[in-house]
Amino acid sequence: MKNTATLLISCPDRKGLVAAIANFLYTYNANILHADQHQDDDADLFLMRIEWDLEGFALDMGAFEAAFAPIAERFGMAWKLKLSRQKPRMAIFVSKYDHCLVDLLHRWHTGELACEIPLIIANHDDCRRIAEFYGIPFHVIAVNKDNKAEAEAQQQALLRANQVDLIVLARYMQVLSQDFSSLYRQRIINIHHSFLPAFEGAKPYHRAHARGVKLIGATSHYVTEILDDGPIIEQDVTRISHRETVDDLVQKGRDLERIVLSRAVRWHLDHRVLVYGHKTVVFD
Repeated sequence: MKNTATLLISCPDRKGLVAAIANFLYTYNANILHADQHQDDDADLFLMRIEWDLEGFALDMGAFEAAFAPIAERFGMAWKLKLSRQKPRMAIFVSKYDHCLVDLLHRWHTGELACEIPLIIANHDDCRRIAEFYGIPFHVIAVNKDNKAEAEAQQQALLRANQVDLIVLARYMQVLSQDFSSLYRQRIINIHHSFLPAFEGAKPYHRAHARGVKLIGATSHYVTEILDDGPIIEQDVTRISHRETVDDLVQKGRDLERIVLSRAVRWHLDHRVLVYGHKTVVFD
């Protein structure tokens, strides 16, 4: 397992930023493994991801914040530090469809997703056997229009008890409340079975078929208080023809959904995503 630190930075763009960060790390004998940056000219914003090997790094990570503070203040940086040895704890929410859940669990089991999965929360029992196969606790909390607040309170209690850092909605067919979304801001990733912003909401494949579209897509995004409107992390499309039925679209779309969701989750876990405004930068 690699032992690295990753620094994600956003701040007003100005000269000397890269030099200041690199010189700071060099002072403590850092071996930089990856460095990537982006300037948004319209927003006059500088965004950066830099990862370095902690072998031989001379600064105790407990003292990093105090040591880096003068540079951060000088340039007006918003920043966060992530350590590879601290695996995020990820909860998966699911309903009846299992294709995204199965894909995530397989990738986690093979080590592709660097996280811990302490629990799966569902509003139906259909996927229990899959969770049991991987030895992950499976909790069913039924949700309807009359018990939504109570159900979300139970979910949040489980998330707190399991110290969850990230929630992945793997075709969880319920809309989270504004309070829930706000509580886990930029820590809930959803997969929507459409190339957003087209066909947001329910039954996008049916609506796409009715419009005779030639491409269908899938979108993974952070959840916000507005349905299907959060910052987009990843998207992909596939071509269809007039000969294909709604069922054909659903079948093709499921392949897209699982791939797009797994990419977004992996990039989040690898600390490659920076959100600014209503957009994201995903660093290579």
